[in-house]
Amino acid sequence: MCLSMASFIANDCLVKYVSESLPGPQLIFIRGLFSSIFLFAAATATGALSAASAPGDGAMSPWKDRRVLLRSVLDAFATMVYLTSLFHLPLGNATAINMSTPLIITLMAAVALRERVGRTRWIAIAVGFAGVLLVVQPAANGFNAWALLCLTGAVLGAARDLLTRTIRANVPTVLITLATAVATSLLAGLAAATQTWEPVSLPQFGLLAVAGVFLSIGYYLLIVSLRAGEISVTSPFRYTALLFALLIGWAVWGDVPNALAWAGIALLVGAGLHMLRGR
Repeated sequence: MCLSMASFIANDCLVKYVSESLPGPQLIFIRGLFSSIFLFAAATATGALSAASAPGDGAMSPWKDRRVLLRSVLDAFATMVYLTSLFHLPLGNATAINMSTPLIITLMAAVALRERVGRTRWIAIAVGFAGVLLVVQPAANGFNAWALLCLTGAVLGAARDLLTRTIRANVPTVLITLATAVATSLLAGLAAATQTWEPVSLPQFGLLAVAGVFLSIGYYLLIVSLRAGEISVTSPFRYTALLFALLIGWAVWGDVPNALAWAGIALLVGAGLHMLRGR
């Protein structure tokens, strides 16, 4: 989960830079194409694609599992809803709302999957979320209808991750990842078709190609984490995304956390260490 978050932040850094010169849906579509091509090549090279297509070998095609398709649709809409709200919200507010996902997932896992969540684990999750708020320091005037849309994106993302746990073990993870990339690309392509297409330079294509690789790795590791471990245990480690974001922000843009942010980082690290110890 931690490595997945690091990959997503690297992707976000590249996308943030390209978004200064390209419309959001267009760059998401182009990035999605690169991601789909990369994942298709990986699925072919590992034999997952041919194995899923061959009858009687035990590997199930993701196109025949409705849960894979539903998960892909949920992911596509969660991505578009979150990015749409991000365009109208302060970054700190959007990040804080999106980081409520571990709380939502843990609640869903406790209710739907009957995962046992002890009191100390709930406390650790709440402390981690408090750390998030201290780091991003959202402005009160930024919470409006767009904030509710952002929260909707977080709920969709939580439902997607919960559904991931129910997908049959004989569906290869790389094919689930490929289905997600294709669905997101299609939805972004439809949105981009309603806007004026801007010319794309070779450096922009290169950055989006690298972003597509990071996005693919992030998706793959996220799915592996969700399928292998308890959701209520792995989900709080999403908070490490903020630590990676702060590190990149310092290295690339020279942003230095203030005292409140350092206190939030301490809470995040403490909560994470506590989750590693158990229930």
